[in-house]
Amino acid sequence: MPTKKLFGLELKRPTIQSSEYPAIARKNSSTTAAVTELQRPSMEHFKRPSIAGLGKKHASQDKHDKQSKERSQSKHKDAPRTTPGRMKPVKLGMIMESPPILFLGGPQEATGAIISGRLQVSPSAGDVVMNSIVMYLECTTTTTRPVEARCRECMSNVTDLFEWNFFTKPKTFRATEGTQELPFSHLIPGHLPAVTHGQIGTIDYSLHVRAKSSDGQETELRRELIIQRALRPGNDKNSVRIFPPTNLSLHVTLPSVIHPIGEFPITCRMTGVTNKRDDTQTRWRLRKLTWRIEEKETMVSPACAKHAGKVGGEGKGVQHTHEREIGLDELKAGWKTDFSDGQIEGEFMAAINSAAKPQCGVDAPNGLKISHILVIELVIAEEWAPNKKPNQATPTGAARVLRTQFTLHVTERAGMGISWDDEMPPAYEDVPASPPHYQNEHTTIRDYSGEDIQGDMEQLSLEN
Repeated sequence: MPTKKLFGLELKRPTIQSSEYPAIARKNSSTTAAVTELQRPSMEHFKRPSIAGLGKKHASQDKHDKQSKERSQSKHKDAPRTTPGRMKPVKLGMIMESPPILFLGGPQEATGAIISGRLQVSPSAGDVVMNSIVMYLECTTTTTRPVEARCRECMSNVTDLFEWNFFTKPKTFRATEGTQELPFSHLIPGHLPAVTHGQIGTIDYSLHVRAKSSDGQETELRRELIIQRALRPGNDKNSVRIFPPTNLSLHVTLPSVIHPIGEFPITCRMTGVTNKRDDTQTRWRLRKLTWRIEEKETMVSPACAKHAGKVGGEGKGVQHTHEREIGLDELKAGWKTDFSDGQIEGEFMAAINSAAKPQCGVDAPNGLKISHILVIELVIAEEWAPNKKPNQATPTGAARVLRTQFTLHVTERAGMGISWDDEMPPAYEDVPASPPHYQNEHTTIRDYSGEDIQGDMEQLSLEN
């Protein structure tokens, strides 16, 4: 270690030995091990089980598991498929020709959406022979509360929904031909859940391309696929709530669907406010109205085969629930009170806070469910007044809090609400049958020489 001189004296920094300070040595070694573990996570047991109700069955399950494991590992930067510094044989690109995917209607009635595009393949340097180019439509489900916190298999599940094999035998891509395009299309079924990014669970879709050359090099491309669902708006919903032991009734009118962005009107009318006697009357006055929109999310975290013993066996999971407020407001005015008719009515605007990143309602077969409710709280105070002078009211000191809730359907905007199958021209098999053939497959023309045709032509008319 280099030394320094100060006023002619040699100064040297003392060295701390592990034997003298064992606690410091142990602390430094544990910190280093933790950093190494974060930088180099284990991927040996990474496996991707399928989601129930989605995907297709492969002929060879072992081969499918091996391919799924390789494609899953390729999503992480710590598992490269090619040697660093070596140029990939081809460059992949993708052009989508179809509009954004939007399912119209619920899972039971939606007809799905068609995707179409072109896969672009460009040789990097010279001619290249490609053994295979395969593209997968993948659905990835992730939970933030897995059964085992450090297990990737418990945290994320990937399912192959469809597979494109662009050619079955090796094909040569010549550099002189430039970029070549491979078209693809598919009808995505309408029962699939939409893309959802909840607080404890997410659902994503992607197009995953794998190209393998004759010398064993692989090139991959991933493109995110956004799938949304929109419910067509219908008639407004009218609901009535009764609050015993009082005679109060609340009539609320809500729209059938609401959207994450934008306001929606709520109409309220309360009846039974006034209770008249011979000389006096008691009535309820509305002091404050509070509304809030709550989002409830439920997610079932499945356990992998390695950690199935924690939940009681394979095929089981742990259910988690998360609730939060995505809209809130308090009103102290804005309604009309008519004690003579005994009712209070008013209309106000409610909206979801877009900064909270709200999610649309979803009910997926993998256990992810998101629902929304509207909670209305009314604070009323009792008053006493004589019938001859109803304006001279005296508070009695009694007050109540009326609370009720309504189900909301949060969905994307449907636009014109026309599905793809309604816009298509009729197919060949949809054309109705032609008129029957004439006798002997030919027609004849005969001259008509009746006397009635020789008369006045202007008097001829068609009669039913």
